[in-house]
Amino acid sequence: MSGPRVNSFFLGNSSGVNFSITLSSADEGTGKLQLANCSGSKRAGDWNLNVTPGMNTSKVTISLTRNLRLCLPNATDCCTTPLCMVETLQVLACRDSVMLAHLLIQAEIYANSSFTGNVSENATIIPNQVFQPLGSCPCDLTAGACDIRCCCDPECTPDLKQLFNESCFTGVFGGDVNPPFDQLCSSQSMEYAPDWFPFLCIQSSLNNTPFLGYFYHGSISIPRVPPFKIPLQTSPGKLFSGYRQGDPIMTEENEYFTIPQQSMAGQCVGNAPVAYLQNFDVKCLTNLASYKEGLLRDMRINSGTGDFIQQNVIYRTITDLGKFITESESLRTAEVLCQNVTFAERYTFIWKDKNIERINVTVFLGSLCDGEILAQRFTVEFQSLKNTNATELFGNPGYQVGKPVKAANMNASDTFGSLNVWQPAGRGLCTLATYTPVLFGLDSFSGCILEVGINEDCSLLRGNVTQKLNSLIQATHVGKRDNSSYSDPNDWVEIIRLDPFNSDTNVSSGNFKGICPDIPANLNIRIIFADVGAVQGIPRQEILAVQISYSTVIWQFQCGLICENSISFLPITASVQFIKVPAQPPIPMTRFQINYTEFDCNRNDVCWPQLFYPLTRFYTGEPYSQCLAKGLSLTFLVLIAAIMSNPWFSKLWNNSLV
Repeated sequence: MSGPRVNSFFLGNSSGVNFSITLSSADEGTGKLQLANCSGSKRAGDWNLNVTPGMNTSKVTISLTRNLRLCLPNATDCCTTPLCMVETLQVLACRDSVMLAHLLIQAEIYANSSFTGNVSENATIIPNQVFQPLGSCPCDLTAGACDIRCCCDPECTPDLKQLFNESCFTGVFGGDVNPPFDQLCSSQSMEYAPDWFPFLCIQSSLNNTPFLGYFYHGSISIPRVPPFKIPLQTSPGKLFSGYRQGDPIMTEENEYFTIPQQSMAGQCVGNAPVAYLQNFDVKCLTNLASYKEGLLRDMRINSGTGDFIQQNVIYRTITDLGKFITESESLRTAEVLCQNVTFAERYTFIWKDKNIERINVTVFLGSLCDGEILAQRFTVEFQSLKNTNATELFGNPGYQVGKPVKAANMNASDTFGSLNVWQPAGRGLCTLATYTPVLFGLDSFSGCILEVGINEDCSLLRGNVTQKLNSLIQATHVGKRDNSSYSDPNDWVEIIRLDPFNSDTNVSSGNFKGICPDIPANLNIRIIFADVGAVQGIPRQEILAVQISYSTVIWQFQCGLICENSISFLPITASVQFIKVPAQPPIPMTRFQINYTEFDCNRNDVCWPQLFYPLTRFYTGEPYSQCLAKGLSLTFLVLIAAIMSNPWFSKLWNNSLV
């Protein structure tokens, strides 16, 4: 042991067992330790023995009671040398003077001291672990002391090694950092060596060992975060040949044109690039302390052909602050600090083909006071120069991921419709929840909480829940494409509604107080879409069908300690799932493909139809001419080998030599 305390365990029943500790010394003539007897006590010199009995295991603790401080001048009760004490202890477990267990402890303890010298400025040179081991004795974990069972520890004296000489650590941890490897000619035993081993074994010294490759050399590559810039072109001419859908819009300073947008985690990112022909409408929460001004209004934008256009900015004042101030932390007083800030920014990009013709910016200003939470709104909309009204036609008429799904109500005079999910606020109650549109390609799950009393009528509860869920779907049709025209019925697909059970005939009204079965608490929206083509390499996605269904639950009033006429809660949810299907139905399998699955290359690693795969048109690893030439050469060699292996060829060859 190298510390002031050590623990061990006595296995077995300790009832009637006497534990004792003694100090042992070596015989001067033989050098052997004298075996102690059972007449010892639980204290020997500066050592104490403490036993914690258990059911079948007893914990034995040996602790040192003396001070381990290094002696100062004219001090007592301390260590005079750094090596404070070297003693041998024996712990005995006896029952009726019969020794049951014996434990030998070699204690080598150093004094506690703090370093007061000068710190060396020389850095420790660590060898390269690729060419030589980092440490020749990995089990040497304690500086200046002998580690038990570490036979390569230079601090272990020969006398100490005798205590554990037969239990030394093996392998790399025990100091064998260059063990012979299996491929070495001298390390393979003749019993397990294959016949070809002497021809392929390696004759090398242990300094060239593959085990050195297991040590990581520790080199670190510093990552470089690319800025929102692109390298300048040195070739003469204009900078761009036009934007494509999804390309970032550039400024005159050759940087990205950025507007705050929402990330995948739902947080607002201040420096998010604006992509060409991709609309968005986001809200970002801020207060007066964290408010930051947006982009400079005099910043010029690259039109796509190398020319630069100026933004047309119009400033307006917000009159209805309630639409933007979502929360007030404290009552407004005369001493509260207020500041005129930007409440909303609306960017309208007028485009034609691959270029931007002009930019109209509307900035809405208002007064924000300290303690108020502002929901800033940033809107980007692209309008075609040929059709700048609400029904603009984009370069790709299909849906893009993240854009709202277009809906219509064909039964109303105003055909404009909406397909929404909940956006809870505050306590999550349905009375406080707002709506957010369903975004194409993004599965979502939202809900709110409905307050229900213990005396609630089940039929009225079903009607109330159904009304809440139906308020999300204010439409009868959904647009197939993002540019579906309200005047063309072929551009829309009808929503398939699987209505909940009729509460008058098929649903039990519930005879128990506080329990209502068959509550349509879950609204399921399934949207089926497919890729029907591509525009400039970007898939053109269209909606094929929309289905709305309900899932019912059994609502039961949740009581506390006592059931009183209080309020319970019923969570109602709405889920949106987008299902992608092939544009064309798959070719049905033949009876041969169904019965003989071993010929199906999609369900087997090896199949006969792909035996000559490199010679078919489906192989694109090499030019077809090279594959054909190599195949013919291989066929010729196989044919020659078949001819030469025939018996009549050997007779013909022998006759020709005669």
